This record gives sequence, structure tokens and C-alpha cells, in this order.
Amino acid sequence: MNYNQNKKIIQVTELTLIIGVDIASEIQYARCFDDRGIELVKH
Repeated sequence: MNYNQNKKIIQVTELTLIIGVDIASEIQYARCFDDRGIELVKH
């Protein structure tokens, strides 16, 4: 891993919510994960 990637990983704490959104299709999808990578919501 490079230095920038390590800095980003360190920023993720137990208070962090990670959200991924797919806007490439007609229907948009979103997924939410906690700091451990456990999926919380999928729409």
C-alpha cells in the first residue's frame, strides 16, 4: 500500500459510515457499511 492509502484507512473509525452509490444506470443503488465492513443498508 502506498502512503496516501494508509492515511485514508487510518481515518476510518467506529464513528465512520461508508456509503457507496451507483449512479451509472437508470436505477440508482446505494449501500452503507460500518467501519468493520458490515453492510448496514442496501437499497
